[in-house]
Amino acid sequence: MRVTAKVDYALRAMAQLAAESSHGPVSATRLAQRQAIPLKFLHGVLADLKRARLVRSTRGPDGGYELARPAGEITLADVFRSVDGPLVTVRDMNFSELTYAGPAESLREVWMAARASLRNVFENVTLADLASGELPPYPAELATAYRNDPRNQPDVEHA
Repeated sequence: MRVTAKVDYALRAMAQLAAESSHGPVSATRLAQRQAIPLKFLHGVLADLKRARLVRSTRGPDGGYELARPAGEITLADVFRSVDGPLVTVRDMNFSELTYAGPAESLREVWMAARASLRNVFENVTLADLASGELPPYPAELATAYRNDPRNQPDVEHA
């Protein structure tokens, strides 16, 4: 799976909005500065999030963007899908349309398992979780396992 810059920026902007939710609307300029996101790119991301009804905007000197629902009700999957579509796709086809022959026959089930696994993380982590810095147990355990896996450690030169 490859996370696009658009998804990364959307998640970062939404986490910032969640963290600042008690302060009223946040300007796009402030979001861009706080999260080091190019402002022009951020405007496009915010338009997608607004179309998906995840954020709302207010015009005027005190205007800006704010979450359309409480942070605890918006999952990372909601944000991901609003800017990039389904979590896992294969050639933009429904999994039911995929057919493979011979030794690759089980590949469709692998794609289904990958989507289910990602859903298990992205649908169970909310913006409130991100803003608080405390992930739910399952994603936190996966992150710990990843950090502890020797395959993910930087190579150390031996003298």
